[in-house]
Amino acid sequence: MSADVMTRPRSRAAVPAGARRRRSKRKDPGRVLRLYIPLGLYLVFTLVPFYWMLVFALRPAGSTDPVPWPITFEHFETVWNDIGYAVFFKNSVIVGVWSLLFTTVIAVMGGYALARYRFRGRGLFMVVLLCTQFIPGAMMLIPLFSIFKSLGLINSLGSLVLADTVFNLPLSIILMSGFISAVPFTVEEAAMVDGCTRLRGFLAIVLPQLRPGLIAVGSFAFIHTWNNFLFALMFVSKQDSFTIPVGLSYTIGEYSADFGALAAGGVVAALPVVCVFAVVQRYLVHGISAGAVKG
Repeated sequence: MSADVMTRPRSRAAVPAGARRRRSKRKDPGRVLRLYIPLGLYLVFTLVPFYWMLVFALRPAGSTDPVPWPITFEHFETVWNDIGYAVFFKNSVIVGVWSLLFTTVIAVMGGYALARYRFRGRGLFMVVLLCTQFIPGAMMLIPLFSIFKSLGLINSLGSLVLADTVFNLPLSIILMSGFISAVPFTVEEAAMVDGCTRLRGFLAIVLPQLRPGLIAVGSFAFIHTWNNFLFALMFVSKQDSFTIPVGLSYTIGEYSADFGALAAGGVVAALPVVCVFAVVQRYLVHGISAGAVKG
């Protein structure tokens, strides 16, 4: 009897549901047409512009070959040394890092207040924060220019840091509020019962659990600041204070454009953003989903 049971093949019900789904996917030839072919076409459509940017940046001037051979770095030397990309790169890093720090710190404080305190007008304040995302930055150029002129910040990197931080804060505060709401308040209460102050309890217990949120908010703030062209064009007119987007636009002349230098500058501008995404992409997916559904 026991031998019959051991040699009897397993019924369909005994096969795990996950294994059945994987087996059915392998047997479904239409899955390739429905999923992989559209994804492959989208990938090609996305990567072709980057490929041509690399081709223009790496092939010699005057060449029309679709493959960059022989490879040359003369265009990178032109943008880095002759056009002054080294200064533009340094300015962009300074503005991006300071904007990241200010945005993250203020977003943590604002997000904690929205997540832990119940006060009159809290819902209206959240709606106002969301509505600010619909205001184009171009509408605020004249008021911001007037404010920065009265403060003596025109042609200063400080004006870019302040403007970018202000425009990064609404979404960052809302996201951070969601992250903090995901941390149970009972843990903070237990710490306060043990003698911790509210600030110490937050720093010791809540803040270490906000790492995905901090990385997500900081990454978005840095990338938005790095790519911002409008504020850098309007508030800075000295070449020593240009950031990369403005410096890149100056490679286009009135009647001609150095496409090799323009492509090399684009590669230099895109490289830090690609590196940031490559390092923090695993935190971004968790961070966006957690911040979007909590709170």
